[in-house]
Amino acid sequence: MTDAVLIENLDFSYKRSNIQLISSLNLKINKGDRFGLFGPNGAGKTTLMNLMTGLITYTSGSIQLFGNEIKNNRNKIKKLLGFVPQDFSFYHELSPVENMEFFGAWAGLDKKRIKEKTDELLSILSLNHVRNTAVKNFSGGMKRRVNLAIAVMHEPEILFLDEPTVGVDIQVRYAIMDYLKSLNKKGTTLVYTSHQLKEAEDLCNTVAMIDEGKIIIHDNLHNLLKDHQQNGLEGLYLNLTGRAYRD
Repeated sequence: MTDAVLIENLDFSYKRSNIQLISSLNLKINKGDRFGLFGPNGAGKTTLMNLMTGLITYTSGSIQLFGNEIKNNRNKIKKLLGFVPQDFSFYHELSPVENMEFFGAWAGLDKKRIKEKTDELLSILSLNHVRNTAVKNFSGGMKRRVNLAIAVMHEPEILFLDEPTVGVDIQVRYAIMDYLKSLNKKGTTLVYTSHQLKEAEDLCNTVAMIDEGKIIIHDNLHNLLKDHQQNGLEGLYLNLTGRAYRD
């Protein structure tokens, strides 16, 4: 079975910088996983997420999505992945319908499919009543749902999520988590990072922790908790990364 993500001997540093942000990193994410990536601030998790989604380019090592090297297959990769960034990635002056028309066309969908997916997702994510309202007038939770809808319009095989519920109330958080689980049951691989560790514990079946640009653990969450004699992901995180300030 082809891995959803296969990273081999990855090194990364920004040009004109002597700081190695990613160092000899190897990682495999199985197809169909609900995978969580965690680490302290500055550990390299955002950089790694940006590398896996093609937002920044690596020069040393390899990253493959479903057997496709990212930097050599840009157009194919764009169709395979969806990305929900922490920052809102839509046009605030436009409505959900207008945003989804724009991003659906960018993803290569025809008009009929765009309308079908727009109607489906706005219904699922409880945004039908504001479908023609400018997103700038929305609450934070509604904006998060628009962000998510845009990312899954083209039915990606793998969905990357960077703090997808930051700043939302508990009802919206549960609704988003339930929807992500339903996507995963249909076959979408999830790659998730967040500081919401209790939320992550409920969502993720496999986790990795990164510190100083290297993966320090990677396994089934149940196995890790048992091996490290911890009751939850928060205790495991502190046990492995320490309690000292990282900012």
